[in-house]
Amino acid sequence: MTAVYRRTAFPDESSASTATATSFTDSFIFSTVGIFFDPAEIESFDALTTLIGRAANTSSPAEERKIEPPLLEIPVCYEGEFAPDLNDVASAAGLTAAEVIRRHSSAAYRVNCVGFIAGFPFMSGLPPELATPRRAVPRKEVPAGSVGIGGPQTGVYPRKSPGGWNLIGRTPLRLFDIHSDPPAVLQAGDRVRFRQISRQEFETFSQ
Repeated sequence: MTAVYRRTAFPDESSASTATATSFTDSFIFSTVGIFFDPAEIESFDALTTLIGRAANTSSPAEERKIEPPLLEIPVCYEGEFAPDLNDVASAAGLTAAEVIRRHSSAAYRVNCVGFIAGFPFMSGLPPELATPRRAVPRKEVPAGSVGIGGPQTGVYPRKSPGGWNLIGRTPLRLFDIHSDPPAVLQAGDRVRFRQISRQEFETFSQ
């Protein structure tokens, strides 16, 4: 029994099965861990909960050291076709596009989990005034590197895919490479900050 079970409740526990990104609050933490076990090896449900409780109350060496992951900087160009939804986000927030960029690139983020497509980071830390519901009609194709806002979260599309988040910029960095180890640059727990760059800098990165 090696899995540790930790769970943070939804803001409304009764809506857990139908909750969407737009119903999450900024305090929501992705901390549910799946537990897989052989029923033949467990005497009873009580025995299972005892094992889970024992594991949950045992701190790991990493937890004891409280090592903070390094801060990863991601360059982002918030200009032109890279940011088709920037004005919509600004309008919803009652801000100028320039102020949205300033606030988005000034915040510190934490990767809560990686999923949906390989390497896609769901990040908390978005200034609450920038929280914007996902698009009513998702795009059939979102370019790789697109930086988006979905509800109270921000994220980066590591490769071309469909998607419904509001696109406000694009990074020239390649965040997923199947030939790398690990393939995804961003991992759960990582700290991230976005840095605004010009189109010229973007083109230089891409060369």
